[in-house]
Amino acid sequence: MSRRKLAARARRVKLLILDVDGVLTDRRIVLSSNGAETKSFDVQDGFGLVLARKAGLKIAIITAERSSVVTLRAQQLKVDWVAQFARDKGKALERCLAHFRISPAKAAFIGDDLLDLPVLRRVGFSASVADARPEVKRRVHYVTAARGGRGAVRELVELILHAQGHWQRIVGGYLK
Repeated sequence: MSRRKLAARARRVKLLILDVDGVLTDRRIVLSSNGAETKSFDVQDGFGLVLARKAGLKIAIITAERSSVVTLRAQQLKVDWVAQFARDKGKALERCLAHFRISPAKAAFIGDDLLDLPVLRRVGFSASVADARPEVKRRVHYVTAARGGRGAVRELVELILHAQGHWQRIVGGYLK
């Protein structure tokens, strides 16, 4: 897709929807002997969501798993809407869009695996991480240079904020 067409799609985004495992994390889940789960999140991805909120974007998570770690991270990042254990991500997308009263054309989604395809096909701006499944990468508008859990979300946020003309205003406050 040309940069011009990509920028046009990014300019329409009002809602950023994220998968978790493989996007906000590197896909690894660590289980302790007592069953406690651990996931690793990239701090720059988290700050990217802070920047997205400063630009007025709404943030949502749609994930097929259920995890107290995801609940905690979503609270820390002030995520606006979360759907866990969403095995049918297409139905979760419908609930999400209804919640925000927004059309699919104004939503972006970043995913990495086959379960994400029903959402990626419907949103106005679809993205995958660099290490997504090949079937996913072939069907999105944008593939990040960064891997999942390693800055891919931040990369997507920066692309959207640049396209929408928010970048200089938001970053300028940190450079003073």
